[in-house]
Amino acid sequence: MHEHPNDYIKPELMACCGAREIRDGDVVIVGTGFPTISASIAKHTHAPRTMLMQESGVYDARPRRPALSVGDPCLNPGAAMIGGLTDVMGMFLQGGWVNVGFLAGSQVDKYGNINTTVIGDYDRPKSRLPGSGGANPIGALAQRVIIIALHNTRRLAEKVDFITTPGYIDGPGTRERWGLPKNTGPSLIITNKALLRFDPDSKEACLASYHPGSSIDEVVASTPWDLKVADDVHETEPPRAEELKALRERIDTIGLIKVYEQKGYV
Repeated sequence: MHEHPNDYIKPELMACCGAREIRDGDVVIVGTGFPTISASIAKHTHAPRTMLMQESGVYDARPRRPALSVGDPCLNPGAAMIGGLTDVMGMFLQGGWVNVGFLAGSQVDKYGNINTTVIGDYDRPKSRLPGSGGANPIGALAQRVIIIALHNTRRLAEKVDFITTPGYIDGPGTRERWGLPKNTGPSLIITNKALLRFDPDSKEACLASYHPGSSIDEVVASTPWDLKVADDVHETEPPRAEELKALRERIDTIGLIKVYEQKGYV
């Protein structure tokens, strides 16, 4: 039985949920913030052979503090390899060696498509966003994709305004028709209210668990599509003592996770 302390904040729960998706030996592309924290929790608990890599080319980094960017010099000391963008995005990702990619976006829809390009019509947008970065190839080529999102009708959408990064595009079989590798695509959306997993048949995100303090009704009401509820829906497991210890004492020694609480991840 696991011990579950009560003194956690919602971003810590979300980070632990991401960590539990990582299997021992996985190669994981992370950026900064949530993804790095999640993958590092896994590496310090149940998956010690997990290998983290940044788009900048750093492989198996062992920073003493959270990196503030993918090019943060704190990633370099002790890393197994310091390469370049083409090493990670070419040799590893395009070669099919990446098991997990973590992504986030300004809009995420029911098929796991991500928009970081425009809000509104492309030619006459309400606002322009920063674009893809490495998200498009990660979403296209990583074996499993984990998405982090705020759970509201502004960040979640039945259909994104623009597909910057492909999920299941418009349903079953579409990724394959567009030439993307078989058995790839998003596996989970982690929000501040719930975990949404993708139905293997419809490819839609469905409610798998609701976080402590939330409910099925609240999650369904906050979702802008007809959210299906899994037969075995349950309350999300809170952070375990060993996960919080690793996060607070070894990974996030400067309290970066608390920034997400200030950004509304509550």
